[in-house]
Amino acid sequence: MEYEYGMYATEPRVDVTAEGLLALMGIFVLFFFIVVVCYAVTAWLLGRVFKKAGTPQWIAWVPVYNNWKILELGGQQGFWAVLGLIPLVSIVAAVFTYIAMYHIGKKLGKEDWFVLLAIFLPFVWLVWLAFDDSKWRETPARKPKNIAS
Repeated sequence: MEYEYGMYATEPRVDVTAEGLLALMGIFVLFFFIVVVCYAVTAWLLGRVFKKAGTPQWIAWVPVYNNWKILELGGQQGFWAVLGLIPLVSIVAAVFTYIAMYHIGKKLGKEDWFVLLAIFLPFVWLVWLAFDDSKWRETPARKPKNIAS
């Protein structure tokens, strides 16, 4: 009696065809194109915000340096942009980035709730700051306290 060892293989056999590879390459090219377009739009919008702050717009196109500059504009230490590349430390770096985004919003005359857009809808936050007519103030505007009460 002869046994065939390939009959009950635990791993399925995968046939690689030219059409399958072409489809996979197409998906990869489409994904790469979407990533590049998203990066370009985000950098352009960030450049508009940097222009309001008096910072050169080209900084928005440099990947880690743009986050460094966001942190500095928001009154935080810029080195958190580099530390944000470390897996668990990135959580702390994100908190400092959100604090910086809060201060950037305040320097552009936004209310306190505006930081919620930065946290939950950062693209909307960036579009709003890029296209509104707010002016950069180095010190955030504060509401005067009511002395009578």
